[in-house]
Amino acid sequence: MKKVIYLFMIAVTITACKEKPNKLPIYGNRQAIKRIIDGKPTVDTIYQTIPAFSFINQDSVIISNHLFDGKIYVADFFFTSCPSICPVMHRNLMKVYEKYKGNNEVMLLSHSIDYKYDVPQILKRYATKLGVTGSQWQFVRGPKESIYGLAKNNYLVSVGEDSKAPGGYVHQGYLVLVDKQKRVRGAYDGTKTEQVEQLMSDMDLLLAETKQDQ
Repeated sequence: MKKVIYLFMIAVTITACKEKPNKLPIYGNRQAIKRIIDGKPTVDTIYQTIPAFSFINQDSVIISNHLFDGKIYVADFFFTSCPSICPVMHRNLMKVYEKYKGNNEVMLLSHSIDYKYDVPQILKRYATKLGVTGSQWQFVRGPKESIYGLAKNNYLVSVGEDSKAPGGYVHQGYLVLVDKQKRVRGAYDGTKTEQVEQLMSDMDLLLAETKQDQ
């Protein structure tokens, strides 16, 4: 009888593992906070999140972090005149756009690092050329210190000006996955097809995770 119960418990455990997908890791700084809940000491972990921001988009509209409330989104850094990795990144990101087009839980956010040239009409022309319509994929510009600070300190992506680099700027081609709590959950090389496929797989996992937590 004990053997039968033991085998049953193993079967239940295996089934539970199959039914409950693994959660994605949470990146960035974290802090342990002690709280008293129902008279008992409890330790909560506070994770680093994307802070408040306000930028101008391709339609000359000011958008803020609140536009992304209750959504997962993919963020990247680029410039419209980029002669190297940006065209490949955004061709690959178009696959993400097409897959989740119309899904009101998913958005894309591309930050221009060329604060001199990439004004709204340039961003709009770039988005139109890509085939992007509507508001699900936002292309934004802002002050150098704001965009560059977010990249380095919050999205954990390296960007900068370099007169010797093609186009005058350098940046990493990461596509950064952010959850509904504005925590970074993954970073993927946007120039590699297999990495973009992994991104979409992880987005599905993250969407399933948020439904389980509701």
